[in-house]
Amino acid sequence: MTSSNPDLNDPAPPRDPFVDWVRQATPYIHAHRGRTFVIVFGGEAVADPRFPDLVHDIALLHGLGIRLVLVHGARPQIEARLAGRGAQLGYVNGLRITDQTALACVKEAAGVVRVEIEALLSLGLANSPMAGVRIPVVSGNFVTARPLGVIDGVDYAHTGAVRRIDRQTLRAVLDQGAVALMPPLGYSPTGEVFNLSAADVARGAAVALGADKLIFLTEDLVAKDPIGADSADSETRNLPQDLLGSNLLARDIDALLAAASGIPEDVAQCLRAGAEACRNGIRRVHLVQRRRGGALLRELLTPDGSGTLISAEPYEELRPARIDDVTGILELLRPLEDRGVLVRRSRERLETEIDRFILTERDGLITACAALYPYPSAGMAELACVAVHQDYRATGRGDRLLAHMQDIARAAGIERLFVLTTQTAHWFRERGFEPASLGALPMERQALYNFQRNSQVYIKAL
Repeated sequence: MTSSNPDLNDPAPPRDPFVDWVRQATPYIHAHRGRTFVIVFGGEAVADPRFPDLVHDIALLHGLGIRLVLVHGARPQIEARLAGRGAQLGYVNGLRITDQTALACVKEAAGVVRVEIEALLSLGLANSPMAGVRIPVVSGNFVTARPLGVIDGVDYAHTGAVRRIDRQTLRAVLDQGAVALMPPLGYSPTGEVFNLSAADVARGAAVALGADKLIFLTEDLVAKDPIGADSADSETRNLPQDLLGSNLLARDIDALLAAASGIPEDVAQCLRAGAEACRNGIRRVHLVQRRRGGALLRELLTPDGSGTLISAEPYEELRPARIDDVTGILELLRPLEDRGVLVRRSRERLETEIDRFILTERDGLITACAALYPYPSAGMAELACVAVHQDYRATGRGDRLLAHMQDIARAAGIERLFVLTTQTAHWFRERGFEPASLGALPMERQALYNFQRNSQVYIKAL
């Protein structure tokens, strides 16, 4: 019977990349709503003509219901004022000495940068990304600081470190729907002002608030100390993103900094501050290259992000499946079942066999799974239902999962692992599986063989 509605006979419309992106971002939008993020960027970002674009992205995050604390640096603005006064910067052991002249420049620069940020967050022009936006911004004496004092005989004067964060006032600001703005300054109970590292301020604020994320926006091309107040390295280098990779564990940061050359001092500061934040309960710390357009949104609203994630525990978990994973596993398997790569499994069957499955999970998304069905009397086990999410193939996840399944089989006394496959024989062949006949399988498995599928048999000795 032919439908009387010609639209029903038309081919499916082409996929809209914008709609796909919005749908992909939706889980992250829901997950981030009501969360607290601390975002830190250097004075270079404020001086960049493209800074309004970053402010637009920050405004979008605020509009999504994210509680924001912004921590800014002011290095280029400070140096410009020092140069105008003919003053020289003093550094010892990589730490800046903030004398009276430098402190005056720090105060001026921090005030100017704060006003510029507040002005951009106050924009509401029609036909612009800020149209109709009203973002209250609050800055204040949130940071109690202490002087670095005299180290190895050197008096660092007005250079300081974070002593305490006014958690109660910061939370009150965020509860009112305002953005908290924190300069690289701290104050003492005696009324002194100290020049601080913005990375230190951000770490302190994140830990005090129990923030959900601490985000460092670094520079692609970094001169000395783009974020902090205490770097003397003036060499310009490319950020070694390939060296850092996409994921780092906090416990590995010190070894990385000791072993790796070419990591700019500002990035090293962020790594140290991020690792310390993780050790104090912050689950996720992000390093994002600020110059990459939209990098902040990509990091927060896409599965793989755009920067380096630091966490106390592995970001992607390899674990036994649970009954509440059934829906996610079914979604992972469905495309492969539709193509005939895997045998279709019902929800009921998957629920009864869930203890056979091992999976990898990334931010609530099941990225890979496999199942192991042992035949102890034959010293064999079947590796079944091996699947990797289409967005995560060619990333080594399949190999990691296979290695884990082999370890489980060995621990159970299994001597040989076998698979039945129709379309992925080459993948298993490349990993040591050899062709075999149906008769090589345990008798129980031979009885269940589906001759209609005509699957090929491959066996690997463990």
